Amino acid sequence: MSLPYLNPSRADALLSALARRILVIDGAMGTMVQGYGLGEDDYRGERFAPGFDVRHEPQRDAATQPGHDLKGNNDLLTLTRPDVIGAIHTAYLDAGADLVETNTFNATSISQADYHLEHLVYELNREGARLARACCDAAEAKTPDKPRFVIGVLGPTSRTASISPDVNDPGFRNTSFEELRVAYREAAAGLIDGGADTLMVETIFDTLNAKAALYAIEEEFDARGARLPVMISGTITDLSGRTLSGQTAEAFYASVAHSRPLSVGLNCALGAKELRQYVDVLAQVADCQVSAHPNAGLPNAFAEYDETPEQMADLIGEFARSGLVNLVGGCCGTTPAHIKAIAEAVEGVTPRALPTRRALAA
Repeated sequence: MSLPYLNPSRADALLSALARRILVIDGAMGTMVQGYGLGEDDYRGERFAPGFDVRHEPQRDAATQPGHDLKGNNDLLTLTRPDVIGAIHTAYLDAGADLVETNTFNATSISQADYHLEHLVYELNREGARLARACCDAAEAKTPDKPRFVIGVLGPTSRTASISPDVNDPGFRNTSFEELRVAYREAAAGLIDGGADTLMVETIFDTLNAKAALYAIEEEFDARGARLPVMISGTITDLSGRTLSGQTAEAFYASVAHSRPLSVGLNCALGAKELRQYVDVLAQVADCQVSAHPNAGLPNAFAEYDETPEQMADLIGEFARSGLVNLVGGCCGTTPAHIKAIAEAVEGVTPRALPTRRALAA
């Protein structure tokens, strides 16, 4: 028996909006953060000034036990520069985004271990969701007829449960299903407590990692006796049309469909032009909503993205007119200008109709 929604009115508002129109997800957080030119001091703030958390280790002597560089830990900016993260959320909302993603892509104990800040995971997720919630509530207050939603983001971590990182030892794994399960559940709890409307397991390159995340989410829902809608977004890593762990888009969907997701989609790695054929596959087989938030084209020689808002909007607008999508947005290289153009391109276009199970079987 399916659990009831934790926030029925919010879930109903999201489902109602999806039934009426194509919804717009925000764009890249990292791209926007880079534009601020933040330095080490910005990442550290007062609490982390010595390179470690003074609240967690108040007796530590920075002179004899120096801390660690924290620049690049964008998730930490939720605590040290909430003004920056809040401004980015607001810019995307002003551009027309219906849903904003929390600044929690690397807010798991596995990823935060790189900065020796594993103890912050619950706080990072809770505060990331609270900040996004406040921005959405402010935008919704201005336009009550257009509800705005918080996507609680669970990123892929830097490890893979299916593939060895050592080419000389194919049987080696640097993580396990159990380690991932524990890490994801802690993050999910923070996102839920912070007020996320939905959870998204995103940028999935290894389906086993995703399965650990989905298992952990269900554990957390069971413990609470209620659930949130769950979104899933995989990554086709190159033009072979497969995830890093070797699955086609169709096989990926078959592997995660048991979780009864609100949506399944694809993001990152490829631009809209290259991603289209794989979104088309999902549109044909998925009996849930389909999402697409690609990069702003393929990276150039300097690892930057050249696709203009107009170019990207033309491509994603065609996705919409062809009946492939229910949710669209942007990933690496995208800005509020991209999201504004995409929102305008899909405005008034009928969302993809969900196929019946009989049609899928045929």
